[in-house]
Amino acid sequence: MNKVSILVIDDEPQIRKLLQINLESNDYKVLQASTGKEGILLAASHLPDLILLDIGLPDLTGHEVLAELRQWYAKPILILSVIDSEKDIVSALDNGATDYLTKPFRTGELLARIRAAIRRSQLVENASVVYAKDLEIDLVARVVKRKDEIVKLTATEYNLLALFAKNESKVLTHQYILKEVWGYGYQNETHYLRVFVGTLRKKIEENPNNPQHLITESGVGYRFQ
Repeated sequence: MNKVSILVIDDEPQIRKLLQINLESNDYKVLQASTGKEGILLAASHLPDLILLDIGLPDLTGHEVLAELRQWYAKPILILSVIDSEKDIVSALDNGATDYLTKPFRTGELLARIRAAIRRSQLVENASVVYAKDLEIDLVARVVKRKDEIVKLTATEYNLLALFAKNESKVLTHQYILKEVWGYGYQNETHYLRVFVGTLRKKIEENPNNPQHLITESGVGYRFQ
């Protein structure tokens, strides 16, 4: 069985070395690039299973590299950056980043995020049923069950849950969710989202005040797990 390959695009040699040691010790194959242009070329020639991308690169910004990659690369891209501003995080996620971790990062958390992203990307794209703990979401029949009991959802509630289910473990920004569920022109209507997430939690969570499925990413959006 071929090893899962990860491309690290980062201009800091010590970070690349640290990532190489930790990733290879967890049986990943590691490719490295120190500039954005080199990273794009390596991604095109090797098609890695996942990319770890820094924002602060010497030639292109990480945002520019992300935009270039997302024109043709559909696999996970995780941002690793010292930049922790909400604006940069939201921009990266809105433009196709799978996840965003700030440096210094905890190795255990990074590995968990990598596993989640790869697991999701390796799922069959057209899988008809998504299972999440006590939930069963049939994307073809549009039927949702919790503990084998059918959950009655409105059309909008279902569309919202289906979007989350198709993006398991990925942080979805408020603007992205609003655009996908309600359409263009609603991307600033965050109160819509708060209301529907609240009602959805009441229907699918064991304890809506301590949700296990719809997790809030403060100031950014939500993650389904």
